[in-house]
Amino acid sequence: MARTILVALSATTLLASGLSGQAPGAPAALTRQVFAAESSFAATMANRDSTAFAAFIAPEAIFFGEKAVMRGKSAVVDGWRRLFAGPTPPFSWRPETVEVLASGTLAHSSGPVHDAKGRQIGTFNSIWRREPGGTWLVVFDKGCPVCNCEPGP
Repeated sequence: MARTILVALSATTLLASGLSGQAPGAPAALTRQVFAAESSFAATMANRDSTAFAAFIAPEAIFFGEKAVMRGKSAVVDGWRRLFAGPTPPFSWRPETVEVLASGTLAHSSGPVHDAKGRQIGTFNSIWRREPGGTWLVVFDKGCPVCNCEPGP
């Protein structure tokens, strides 16, 4: 419950602040839609709702896992099933940046991934596609561990 409220508050704060990182030419409304979709997608983990999680996955989605690439919605849902077991989420995520193509057809979202204790353990990157009815679905998803290296030039 607390995580759901935190996600909702984070979404509200970012939406109210005008969404940093909005692509030139992309309508602000589309950027807000993707931010809201990613926030709702993240809430499925906090709420332990694998059925709702599946509703955000495109049929031909590709998710990069720790040991294998999951191709297709069925493989993704099966691969993530164990992450929804038990009362406590093993991790959480939230969007920080959203970029939408000027065409409004694809978007990228990214942000921190936290472990169950709230420590940042990585960053997620998701590619969303706008479907004919206007719904946004994840087509690619890949996380990476936190890098404690010096920034490049």
